[in-house]
Amino acid sequence: MSRDRVNCICATFAGAEVSDPWGGGHDVWKVGGKMFASVGAIQTGVAVKTDSIETAQMLIDSGFGERARYLHRSWLYLPEDTDDPELHHRLRTSYLIIRAGLPKKVQATLGPLPD
Repeated sequence: MSRDRVNCICATFAGAEVSDPWGGGHDVWKVGGKMFASVGAIQTGVAVKTDSIETAQMLIDSGFGERARYLHRSWLYLPEDTDDPELHHRLRTSYLIIRAGLPKKVQATLGPLPD
């Protein structure tokens, strides 16, 4: 996985936008103004949202990722050696979780859900 691979996947999601809100080279992907993925300035993995603390912990215990530092415990850090299908699945899931929490009016402006 690389920053470019994460950015390439996230760019396909309707309404997704990238920014560097903290400066220093972070790539933060948002939908409707809410973050769904973050690539740090130093580490090359990506933090993604899960549906719960329990899901994040189960994925950590199963070896799919690590606790995402500085973020809520429902976030998961995927290391750079995460394979492409798993990376795509986790990014898509994170996007869908955040998108589902947006007001219906905002959701209606975003376009189709990703495959």
